[in-house]
Amino acid sequence: MTQTTASRRVYLDHAATTPVRPEVAEAMLRFMVTDFGNASSVHGFGRVAKEATENARAQVASLMGARPEEIVLMSGGTEADNMAIRGAVLANAGRGRHVITTKIEHHAVLHTCEGLEKEGLAEVTYLPVDAQALVSAEAVAEAIRPDTVLVSLMFANNEVGTIQPVAEVGRLCREKGILFHTDAVQAYGALPLDVDALGIDLLSASSHKIYGPKGIGALFIRKGRKVRPLITGGFQERNRRAGTSNVPGAVGFGLAAELAMKEMEGRRRRLVALRDRLINGLVKKVEFTRLNGHPTLRLPNNANLSFEFVEGESILLSLDMKGVAASSGSACTSGSLEPSHVLLAMGLPPEVAHGSVRMTLGTGNTDEDVDYVLEVLPPIIDRLRAMSPLHAKVVAGREARKGG
Repeated sequence: MTQTTASRRVYLDHAATTPVRPEVAEAMLRFMVTDFGNASSVHGFGRVAKEATENARAQVASLMGARPEEIVLMSGGTEADNMAIRGAVLANAGRGRHVITTKIEHHAVLHTCEGLEKEGLAEVTYLPVDAQALVSAEAVAEAIRPDTVLVSLMFANNEVGTIQPVAEVGRLCREKGILFHTDAVQAYGALPLDVDALGIDLLSASSHKIYGPKGIGALFIRKGRKVRPLITGGFQERNRRAGTSNVPGAVGFGLAAELAMKEMEGRRRRLVALRDRLINGLVKKVEFTRLNGHPTLRLPNNANLSFEFVEGESILLSLDMKGVAASSGSACTSGSLEPSHVLLAMGLPPEVAHGSVRMTLGTGNTDEDVDYVLEVLPPIIDRLRAMSPLHAKVVAGREARKGG
C-alpha cells in the first residue's frame, strides 16, 4: 500500500463500493442494538425484526418494478449470480442444459458457468462483443438451440460501463420460452429498471453499490420460475435461502434502494456531466488516450480509459500518492496480473489493455475533484511515458514523418 502524500482525497472507485449513507447506517443501528430479534422468532422482538425485513424487501422490489414476494435476500450480487445460474440450470434440467452468456460477464457469472461445464451439468456458449463491448441481440438469437434453458446477460458492464440490449434479449427469451437472467449489480439504482417491461426472469442486485451496507444483496425470481436453492437448512426466504435473516443489512439495503429511487434522475444528470467532463478533459490533454466502452450507452458514472505506453498499475500507484483512488478494472480481479478479460474481448491488444484505468464517480464527487484529476493525471502519464522506449520510438517516427 502506498503512502499518500497529498492533502486532497478523491474517491473515484464507486463501481467497487460506495460509502454507507449516514441515514442508512443510523437505521441499521437500531436493529443491531435495540430491535435485535431474530426475524424467524414468534415473540415480539422477532415480529419487529420480521416486519422491518419485509418492509425492506418491498423497498428493494420497488426499485426494479418487482413484487416483494419475488425478492430473495442474500449475501450480495455474487451469491445472487450463482443462485440464478446454477439454481436455474439444476431446477430446469429436464428442459435442457444449454446456457448462453457473454465473454465480458462478471466472474461471478463466468466462473459459475465454467463450474457447471466442468461438472457436466451444462453446455455454455460465450458470445463475443464488439469494440465497444456491446453484445448483439442477433447473436443471442443465432446461439439459441432447442435445449437452451437460460440466457445470462449483464445489464451494464462493471468495467467499461457499456449498457447491453437487455430489452431486446428479454423479448427474444420470452418469445422462445427461455429463462432470462441479468446481472444488474452496476445498473440497479443507477438506471430505471422494470423487470416486467424488460422481460427479465431473474435479476441480481447488490446493496453496497447504492450506498448501502456490504454483505446483503437480492435475487429477483419471477413468480412461477423454478430455481433450486443453493443454501439449505432452514425455511427462511420462503424456502429459497436458509439462514438467519440479516435484518440490519436488509434495513440498510431497503432504505438505500428507496433513496436511490427518489434521487435517481437528478443524480444521473449530475454524474453524466462530471463523467463527460473528466473523459473529454483527459482525451484532450493526454495524447494516445482512448475511451473504452460505448460513448453514450454507458453507465452515468463510468470513465474507463486506456493510456498507451504505460502500465495501469503504475498509474494507480501514482494517483494514490496524489490522494486519488481509482481502479484498473473489476475490484474482484485487482490482485490479478492478467489484463482485463473485458478489454481483451473488445479486441484491445494486451499492452493497451494493461494501460487502462477505471474511474467511477459518485454522489460525493465535485467539479473540483474532476479539476484535480485533470491537473495531476496528465503529468503522471508524461512521467511514466518518459521511461518507455516504445513511446519515444513512436514520437520520433511521427516527428520524422513531419520533417519529411
